[in-house]
Amino acid sequence: MKEKNDVWQGTLSLMVLKTLEVMGPLHGYGVARRIEQTSGDLLSINHGTLYPVLLKLEQEGAIASKWGVSDNNRKAKFYRIKKAGRRRLESERRQWTQTTEIIAAFFAASSGRP
Repeated sequence: MKEKNDVWQGTLSLMVLKTLEVMGPLHGYGVARRIEQTSGDLLSINHGTLYPVLLKLEQEGAIASKWGVSDNNRKAKFYRIKKAGRRRLESERRQWTQTTEIIAAFFAASSGRP
């Protein structure tokens, strides 16, 4: 059984935007489950953390929501990415790529010191 990790602070909004970009409109549980699946079930999404992120992204204009009915016939709020969210996603993707390259360079560097 794999040990689940918490999501790093600041990365959940990026994962939410990417999930909505790839999957289209989803309700909160669907977003959480897709993130967990994409991580190979190594990440654990706390719903108490997810919903404030969804609200914040909506208030910032990155996503929009609309009430609908889920697959199990329950009322649910469905979220979709907006144009501003796609721009933000691309900007954050570039920043994340640059940051991981910088960190990788530090791990690859050999200083010759003990």
